[in-house]
Amino acid sequence: MIAKQIIGKDFYGVLLYSQKKVDRGEAIVLDSNLSAHSVVKQTKEFNVIRQLKPNLSRAVYHVSLNLPYSDSEKLSNEDFASLNRDFLEGMGFDDNQYVIFLHRDTDLLHTHVVANRVKYDGNVVSDSQNYKRSEALVRKLELKYNLTKLILKEESNVLSKGEIEKCLRTGDVPARLELQNIIFETLNANINLELFIKKLKERGVDTKLNQSSTGYISGISFLYKEIPYKGSDVHKKISWQNIKSKLNNYEQIRDHSTVPEIDAGIRASKENAIGVENTDTKCDENKHRQSSNHRQEVNQTIGKKIESKLKKGLKP
Repeated sequence: MIAKQIIGKDFYGVLLYSQKKVDRGEAIVLDSNLSAHSVVKQTKEFNVIRQLKPNLSRAVYHVSLNLPYSDSEKLSNEDFASLNRDFLEGMGFDDNQYVIFLHRDTDLLHTHVVANRVKYDGNVVSDSQNYKRSEALVRKLELKYNLTKLILKEESNVLSKGEIEKCLRTGDVPARLELQNIIFETLNANINLELFIKKLKERGVDTKLNQSSTGYISGISFLYKEIPYKGSDVHKKISWQNIKSKLNNYEQIRDHSTVPEIDAGIRASKENAIGVENTDTKCDENKHRQSSNHRQEVNQTIGKKIESKLKKGLKP
């Protein structure tokens, strides 16, 4: 489950967004502790309590709870309402106004909750470390309601917004997370560089070592599911400096012999894809060399003739 939180200023706009979906039959009101039902009257009701803290500019709390596709049929409306109330209470909204909307306009079941940060007694719910607190709370609620848990290993980077949304939409593990696991598992096998590259290849990962003309290796990159990644983009612990420290008895000089074989394989793949272009280029290079050699031969012949005339006292 993913929680997306926004702290805002205007109740009317966020209420109208969900109410329009309700009017189109794309959403329903799961639960509310407001007496009003229209957007205008709900906004006025929120603002009455808001005036208890007139200097608070951002009194609107808006959160969307998104379930993965595999969990769309697990919860009844009552369960989903209970889940959202538990989330609000866990975030400190235990004496606040709220409205919970259930959206059904996509394949992914999700709610939009609008709450007042100002409590009935005039105190304000803190927004300090909202993300950190919500992530811990979501993990607990996943267990309580038997939902699919998004597991991020300690070595995993934080997933991007696009990766999370694709994961929720398709139910597939993000490719970068898969690649992280493959590389970490392979490194833990305590193997040398050549075997490390071979094992990755067996699992669908191509490896490219960045090597200078002197043979020094300065970086590493990978190709997985036709997507290129720099080592540090996969994870900060998958930079070349970190990888070589984990390889079995790695020595820069000894492993120079491995690099040409890897690069040769990569070049061969590229040449298969653009073979005609490479062939034409080589032909042009040969023609250029032949033309250059011919000019040199002509210049040498002319030079010899001029030298001969000078010896005979003739003008060149």
